[in-house]
Amino acid sequence: MTATRLSPAVVADAAVVETSPAWLALKDAATTLQSLQAQDGSVPEADDHAEARSCVQAIVESIRALAPAFPHDAEYLAASMHDFERWVDGGFAVPDFLESLVAFQPQQHRVDGMRHLVVFPMYTQNGSRDRHVEALIVEVIWPEFIAQLETEYTNKLFVSLRLIDFTPGYDTNSAVLFPETVAMREIPTFTWGAIFQDREAARYRRVVRAASEITKLDLPADAARMLDDQQLAEETFVMWDLIHDRTHMRGDLPFDPFMIKQRMPYFLYSLEELRCDLTAFRECVGITQRLRARRDGGETLEPSEQAMLDHAVLVQYAVIFDRIFRFAITGSRVRNYDGLGGQLLFAWLHQRGVLHWTDTALAFDWEAVPAAVVALSDAIDELYWRSIDRPKTAHWLAAYDLVRSTLTPHPASQWARGLSDEVLAGAPKGFTDAVLDDEFPLSMFFEALDKKMKPVIESTVGITGRD
Repeated sequence: MTATRLSPAVVADAAVVETSPAWLALKDAATTLQSLQAQDGSVPEADDHAEARSCVQAIVESIRALAPAFPHDAEYLAASMHDFERWVDGGFAVPDFLESLVAFQPQQHRVDGMRHLVVFPMYTQNGSRDRHVEALIVEVIWPEFIAQLETEYTNKLFVSLRLIDFTPGYDTNSAVLFPETVAMREIPTFTWGAIFQDREAARYRRVVRAASEITKLDLPADAARMLDDQQLAEETFVMWDLIHDRTHMRGDLPFDPFMIKQRMPYFLYSLEELRCDLTAFRECVGITQRLRARRDGGETLEPSEQAMLDHAVLVQYAVIFDRIFRFAITGSRVRNYDGLGGQLLFAWLHQRGVLHWTDTALAFDWEAVPAAVVALSDAIDELYWRSIDRPKTAHWLAAYDLVRSTLTPHPASQWARGLSDEVLAGAPKGFTDAVLDDEFPLSMFFEALDKKMKPVIESTVGITGRD
């Protein structure tokens, strides 16, 4: 397929960009270019360079035509065109888009409804591992109550987005846009990270609706309302993710809890992601209690405060249901740390008598649920606090003990039987190598749920809030 060469008319209105000839030409050219790129983003075959040059020219022309619709991104779009032209002049080697990445600063424009045109050679998390040219039109989600919430839960790097249109790399499970995925010659100080809350909300609504029917769960009225309202669900996920994201570097942490680019047992990632989700849950419990006390005391809440209260209640349902119904059974069983976190939350609540699976029906004691969830959060916080004084591998062993106190390990687990003295006295690599790909297999409950839910979860690939 050869890219369509156009000189499209200038587009001045961001609201109609996704239907414009300029965007369609850009999307077509980027998709064609992907077929010529190697995994590292280069175009290695000299015979493909003429077609690649045509694709890049169409991309640059389209960006130029679209730029007037995005005046707030003028510096970035100019740098993007320059990076593409420099890539062509360099013979389509491994692309380097450092200049345009540094110029792209979406966190400076957190205005509800504002749109961005995003074009980078990049891989997409939970999607393609190829660093190919991807193009997106995105829209900011930033309601007034979130702007107010961010003054208390400061997170200047957080950007919440809605997907409008995109190239094939985002026709996947990927729900994030992170600068570290872009092809560049050196690593700058990252100043933003974006999450597509419309995708998160849409797949949550589809999955939880199906799972509640399968498990005969009688949803509380507020939780049911979110399944019927995409915007309400999106804003709930913005609140959840805002608090979650900032938690990664807050608290009594061993040092770098997420251990970026460090090899370690995958259950450590499970606990870190779960810690951040449970912190969001805990904070929303506190927000709910404080605002209800004011309201019940006769004080009239401001509209943004009432919205914050409404969404704080919904975040609590979202954390539980997304973790249990989607995270636990999404993806492969190979070191699935999000899946493990979902299993752990379910089993913790079940073993504390606030979640019941009786007569093939699921039920919760909702008044007792917050305290049980906070207790798991406390246990993980205690693990972290104690681990500040522990060697790394001792922290790993303590973390394993926390997980297996609730979940049953695989019968063949070396960790469950006790690691050999040779491993214990050796390098951390030995500890990690001894972890099974599926160290904590699915329980019988989740095995059965997985079979029934698999088609539903697979149907959410590429979903957006418009689906």
